[in-house]
Amino acid sequence: MRDADLWTVAAMAEAMKARAHGPLPESVGGISIDSRTLASGDAFFAIKGDSRDGHDFVAAALAAKAGLAVVAEKRRKEFGKYAPLLVVKNVLTGLRQLARAARSRSQAAVIGVTGSVGKTGTKEALGLALSRSGKTHVSTASYNNHWGVPLSLARCPADARFAVFEMGMNHVGEIAPLSRLVRPHIAIITAIAPVHLAQFKSVAGIADAKSEIFAGLQADGVAIVNRDTPHFERIRRNAKRADVARIVGFGEHADAQARVLQYALQPSSSTVHADILGQAVTYKLGAPGKHLVLNSLAVLAAASLAGADLALAALALADLRPAGGRGTRIALALPGGEALLIDESYNANPVSMRAALALLGQAETGGQGRRIAVLGDMLELGRKSKALHAELAEPVVENGVDLVFCAGPDMRALWDALPTERRGGYAESAKALEPQLLDAVRRGDAIMVKGSNGSRMALIVKALERLSARHIDDTRGNGNVQG
Repeated sequence: MRDADLWTVAAMAEAMKARAHGPLPESVGGISIDSRTLASGDAFFAIKGDSRDGHDFVAAALAAKAGLAVVAEKRRKEFGKYAPLLVVKNVLTGLRQLARAARSRSQAAVIGVTGSVGKTGTKEALGLALSRSGKTHVSTASYNNHWGVPLSLARCPADARFAVFEMGMNHVGEIAPLSRLVRPHIAIITAIAPVHLAQFKSVAGIADAKSEIFAGLQADGVAIVNRDTPHFERIRRNAKRADVARIVGFGEHADAQARVLQYALQPSSSTVHADILGQAVTYKLGAPGKHLVLNSLAVLAAASLAGADLALAALALADLRPAGGRGTRIALALPGGEALLIDESYNANPVSMRAALALLGQAETGGQGRRIAVLGDMLELGRKSKALHAELAEPVVENGVDLVFCAGPDMRALWDALPTERRGGYAESAKALEPQLLDAVRRGDAIMVKGSNGSRMALIVKALERLSARHIDDTRGNGNVQG
């Protein structure tokens, strides 16, 4: 087996109790569920999703030089006599079986991450910090659900020293089976926030659901929990009931074992002095925001507990950059100069909205530039939704946001609560809001765009980028004429 190989086909077949069909390779270099992005030699898993069935893309995957496809027995006859296949009863079940085999063969220190906000950023920061001490496997994007976690685990190389997996949920009972699959040595809960309230009676219920990550924690495992959350004691009780061996708090709280002692927030970075499990550490974060400062404490505590070099882990965080749609900074070309776009469009809830508004408050403006928030609906907040939207007027004012553009029926509550002088524009949808915003932006502005995925605020980001691209093209065109 080559060094780059992930699985021998024999091991895959044994783990999944699969039947071999056609001429199969000896091994595969990766696992994919997307025929458009798979690499040559990958195993393509034909998973049936909510709207698409992977079996409809097997031919495309094999044409793209997938090494083999994993398909359901009832669909096998749809493919050629010589198609390289591993045939199973159910493809998602087969993927889970392969994930269990991956976990059984792994000698890595395994870290699981959950929380209402910050879990993806914390996962990415862990990958950065741990990689300085050894080979590190990190789950891709936000693959944190019933198919994303098995896929990420099945992709874990046998020789990884560290492995990090994100776990998410919308309902009670979703995280526990994921945790039992991953069997982490360290479990992190970043923060508890009023998200998915349409499915939960209270935020305390969300704390209980996040505590399900302790279900698969190894016997000598460690829980790293946000010490500043008002639900810390509830989570600690849940951990004790799950026989968690050790609980480490992180945050500003005096009792936190991973505690920030001093920090300075800059427009594009932060500097931190902290006590991490009794060791003083001073470091720089390459991305701004107090929420990242606090979550970095959990990252460094986990790195230390996992056996990584703490000093190297802290140094690595200087290279931290926001993931796409989670604070990415983009320079926009406008008449007379540039504006700053802060893309927070990936998702939103009341806590992350407040963090994003604080981030906008730190942003530098140029000349007569203004701080502009472009906000879409926060979804799945249940009967408290309108009140939670209206409450954002307070952090708007506190952080010196000059103008707010609101999109969506729930954001109408914020629009009505805003001081008149801070109202930039309102529309029922992101698309309808576009012209109002594009007419308003000017050089020197700092513009932050945020909303839940379903509010489609990424459309606003794309519109601003197109505006910038048109200005660049016009400038070049004028230059050619004058030349």
